[in-house]
Amino acid sequence: MSMEDVLRPLVVIGGSLAITLVIGWAVDWLLRRADARHPETPLWDRLRRCRLPLQVTVCTALLSGSYDKTEASVVQRHGSAIGQLLALVLIAAAAWLAVRVSSAIVESSYSRYASSAHDPARVRRVRTQVTLIQRVVAAIVGVVAASAMLLTFPTMRTVGTSMLASAGILGVVAGVAAQSTLGNLFAGLQIAFGDMVRIGDTVVVDGEWGTVEEITLTFLSVRTWDERRITMPVSYFTSKPFENWSRGGTQKVATVFFHLDHSAPIEEMRERLREIVQKSPAWDGRDWNLVVTDTTPSTMLVRALITARDPDDAWTVRCEVREKMITWLRETHPHALPRIATAPAAQPPQTPLERERAHERGNERRTTFARFEDGLHKDAQPPRQGGFDAHYDAQPPKQGYDAPGPWQGR
Repeated sequence: MSMEDVLRPLVVIGGSLAITLVIGWAVDWLLRRADARHPETPLWDRLRRCRLPLQVTVCTALLSGSYDKTEASVVQRHGSAIGQLLALVLIAAAAWLAVRVSSAIVESSYSRYASSAHDPARVRRVRTQVTLIQRVVAAIVGVVAASAMLLTFPTMRTVGTSMLASAGILGVVAGVAAQSTLGNLFAGLQIAFGDMVRIGDTVVVDGEWGTVEEITLTFLSVRTWDERRITMPVSYFTSKPFENWSRGGTQKVATVFFHLDHSAPIEEMRERLREIVQKSPAWDGRDWNLVVTDTTPSTMLVRALITARDPDDAWTVRCEVREKMITWLRETHPHALPRIATAPAAQPPQTPLERERAHERGNERRTTFARFEDGLHKDAQPPRQGGFDAHYDAQPPKQGYDAPGPWQGR
């Protein structure tokens, strides 16, 4: 092996790496200069994250064009395999670079819009659209890159020709097999551009209250108040009803219900509610009231209504009003709290006519009882003189066996 056989591969490989490093450094320097001159534009700083995929793409492209110039024995024996490998790496690196560049452009556009916008709802809407656009672009680039990588194999070209001949049948089969996936894909696009739900919205799905944390092309993640994650397909939000508390504004009305006794002091409760909401930082100052909305045989239903800036403040002020109002009732008006009555119910007041009739019935009962007592006195017999012993002594002595003998006196 001559010296030239050793130096040629080193020059080709080393030269490619040196050129790659120089190009990467030069591009990064230019981006830094542009970012320093235009700090209001975040695009240049985000494009600096593309340095690594750019260097991989440049290096692979240089090696693909010069690897056959090395005239090395390994290259001569496996030239086609090395060329195939470099082509695959070049396609993957180019796809990586394209995704990074598109993400930098989209994110910089969103950052500029978010910094100048004053409507949080529109900012969340644009954020949702930007996120889904990035995922769509990444999916398209990935599919194109995978197709290009497969077409580099000669055998796959023949398979591709045969597949194109039966494209109709394969399209029907693929459509049926991927019906759910395609449905979620189109549902994700509908959510992004239909403004149905956005990242950061407060929603209620299946009885669970939470905040939309992530939206992808196939699923949506909701973070509940207790830090749980509910993941559901995006088609759920296009086929079933759900509550979106952030749509149309973040303001919320909080309601608190009290089941109280009928003797509860409603006017004093209104004054106490006014004191509570005026001291609460969660109240937005718009409105509050307290009314009796329903009654039952044993209690009445009192509703307190308080406005808040957003659902979080509504929950906070609801808990605060409930706690402080119950504490105040327990300490100052314990009779107003609901209780179980075991005493007999109080009789309603009688009318004059009812009192006269009751008086007549009482007189009749007293007359009847007096007559009964007189009858008992008339039927009674007077007692005999001497009592029971005298009556016994008046009886003559019996004769015969029952007559007392002389021994009985002994």
